[in-house]
Amino acid sequence: MAAAQEQPFSLAVPDADLTLLRNKLDLVRFPDELDGAAWDYGAPLSDIKRLVARWRDGFDWRKAEAEINKLPMFTRDIEVDGFGSLNIHYVHQKSQVKNAIPLLFVHGCWPFVSSPVLLPRANPLTGPGDFLEVRKILPILTSNDADHPSFHVVALSLPGFGFSEAPNKPGFAGPQYAQVFNNLMLSLGYHEYVYQGGDWGHIVRVFRRLSGRLLGPDVSQLGVHAVNHYGHKHIKAWHSNMPIYGRPTLLLHPLFYFKMLTLPFNKTASAAFQKAMAWRTKGTGYSDEQTTKPQTLGYSLADSPVGLLAWIYEKLVEWTDKYPWTDDEVLEWISVYWFSRAGPAAAGRIYYEMTGGNSHDTFEGTKWTSVPLGVSYFPGELDPLPKGWAHMFGKLVFESEHDKGGHFASFEQPEKFAGDLRKMFGKGGPAHGVVPGKNGYD
Repeated sequence: MAAAQEQPFSLAVPDADLTLLRNKLDLVRFPDELDGAAWDYGAPLSDIKRLVARWRDGFDWRKAEAEINKLPMFTRDIEVDGFGSLNIHYVHQKSQVKNAIPLLFVHGCWPFVSSPVLLPRANPLTGPGDFLEVRKILPILTSNDADHPSFHVVALSLPGFGFSEAPNKPGFAGPQYAQVFNNLMLSLGYHEYVYQGGDWGHIVRVFRRLSGRLLGPDVSQLGVHAVNHYGHKHIKAWHSNMPIYGRPTLLLHPLFYFKMLTLPFNKTASAAFQKAMAWRTKGTGYSDEQTTKPQTLGYSLADSPVGLLAWIYEKLVEWTDKYPWTDDEVLEWISVYWFSRAGPAAAGRIYYEMTGGNSHDTFEGTKWTSVPLGVSYFPGELDPLPKGWAHMFGKLVFESEHDKGGHFASFEQPEKFAGDLRKMFGKGGPAHGVVPGKNGYD
């Protein structure tokens, strides 16, 4: 493919947009709240009032913007079959190590932030994530350390997320996201690379039916699609911190199907399954709306910064493993959504497209592949299904289990997250040397 010209990117939100935000915050009309409701009904009123006051009178967006601009950010036009050219925003941090491993890091989650880092990097199960998730692990993964492999890291904003252009017509789903990922990597000269995905970054592929209920897409699905389309030839191995797949069936996965029937007799697996089912029963309302009528929700998110704040803040708190968010960290993430290129509503459409409007599984059209797969389990993850199920969607060569961390593992536990990648791709690891000529060491 012909390489489009790369352009350096610096974030510079117009003063008029900051003035508009402040005016909207001045005009906020808060809802009432039931006595003692706490978190049972959603984000508490006291939290939202505090955050709105800070956003309006204390949060320094220009300071946050300057910090974001320290990241090596770029844009370039990427061709997508049937959709023309999309201008994609990405972080590209190269290592000084001669034989560093190209890594595509892809994350993105529901509310809307996506942070795929083409580990060369955003959720029905996906949540608010964005390219900012890569900040804490960049210095670890790109360091020159004789004891650990080094990586060239690429982290993009998914189309419609952050500062990437959004598709302008329906039908942009798993194969199209996978093509964006691969074409971006090829344009950077990475014809062979490894992939890391969480949230949407893993999914780019699943539609789930459990307990008779059809659920929205899962965040790890994009990786499944990417590996199905470009595995072996381009993607040499992949890693997921949200290893989700569909429920095993008697026809396709007879061994796992019968093991599933024994869950009630396995206390650990049964507890994990019950936790997952509780979340799917009480925590997926956002997905139901976004997989069916994202445009209706979009009017509120695009017009009300307070509505957007509450929509995402709830997930930032509930989807982490007691991570101590500062108000400014929360407001930085929300601001990226608010000032995003396509607007706050665009990111929600991925739920609809990945499930055909809730008519099929997000993993539709994908299958098991023999591309080496590694998985990391963090206790605060949303959908802790039985660990053995990871075998259903890939050739499992690496597993790691941690005692802390949640859905935003790279942000909550960067050392542990990066450590798993080092173990998987480093000397003695099961995926060491999978990229020819790029073993991670000088």
